This record gives sequence, C-alpha cells and structure tokens, in this order.
Amino acid sequence: MIEIVNKEEFFLRKQEFIDAILKGAVFIYPTDTIYGIGCNALDNAAVAKIRAIKRRADAPFSVIAPSKEWITDNCIVDVKAEEWIAKLPGPYTLVLKVKSRGKRGEGSVSDSVTHRAATLGIRIPDHWFSEIVSELGVPIVTTSVNESGERHATSAEDIPESISKNVSFMIDEGVKKGSPSTVVDLGSSAVKVKERK
Repeated sequence: MIEIVNKEEFFLRKQEFIDAILKGAVFIYPTDTIYGIGCNALDNAAVAKIRAIKRRADAPFSVIAPSKEWITDNCIVDVKAEEWIAKLPGPYTLVLKVKSRGKRGEGSVSDSVTHRAATLGIRIPDHWFSEIVSELGVPIVTTSVNESGERHATSAEDIPESISKNVSFMIDEGVKKGSPSTVVDLGSSAVKVKERK
C-alpha cells in the first residue's frame, strides 16, 4: 500500500527515496501545476507499470528533465526551442524531436515512454521537486494522477484505490489547485501552443 510522506519527511529520508526511484519505484509527487505520477524514465518495467495503472496503452508520456543541458544533449534544439527552454523552469511541456542517441550513446528515455514517437514532451517545473530530479540525474516520467479519461487527482484523498495500491509512495503537499501545463509543440515547423483544460 502507498506510503504518504510530507516534504519534511521526504527530505529526512531523501537518499532512501532516491535509491527507490533509481531502482524502479512508481510514485506520486507535487509539481508547480498538479500532482504527477512518475518513475525513472529509463526503466522499461517501471514505465510499463504506469501504463497499466493509467490504462494508457499507447500514448507517449512526458518527462521532467534533470537539466537544460540534458534537453540539448538528447533533443534537437533550434532557435525557437532555445527561446522556450530559456523560459524553464515553468508551467510548460515542450514537445521536441528526440535525437536517436543521447550524448553518451544510449537512448534518452525508455522506448516505452515515447511509444515509437519521434518527439518527447519535456518539463522542468518551477518547483522544489525539480531539484530532486536534477540530483537523480535521470529523467522522470510525468503524467497526471488518474486513469486515462478521468479527472486528475488534486490531493491524496482524490487518488483512486486502483492507483494508490500500485504506487510505492506519495509526497503530499496538500491540495494542488493548478491546471495541467501548457503544451508547446516545437517538433514541427510552426510552433503550436495548447492550453490544457
């Protein structure tokens, strides 16, 4: 069953939680907009578990990048993209074309994250949790806490049992009243900005 901790408890046991994430834990965390459900985006089994939890078989997931440098190392970045990356951290999901191989020769994320798409949605929230992702040094899957098609959870009380029983832990920050991030599609010739409802 899910373990719920607040920010202070998380920091007291930070290394324990970091180790769990790197080993494949699926967890719920706060951002600058809403709660996200995530895992190490390099871990195929963990990503598959999130797909099963959300009942989302094929749509690509977005990730929280560990740094702006990670974005430029792993994605195709032109002048338009540089302008938007400069706005990070912030409430945006930037959709960028992914390089076939990252700087160190490996894929930027698990193939299960992009689900064969040539693009990847990338966030750096304006929130303390982004510092944890930076410390982890790996991208983290970021998707709303809900089953596909259902309303996203705004607090621990909103999380359906079908999700909570399959998640290792949650960092509880009270009720999150934000809206999902604005999607900025930079993967085509024309920049498309879409506010999510």
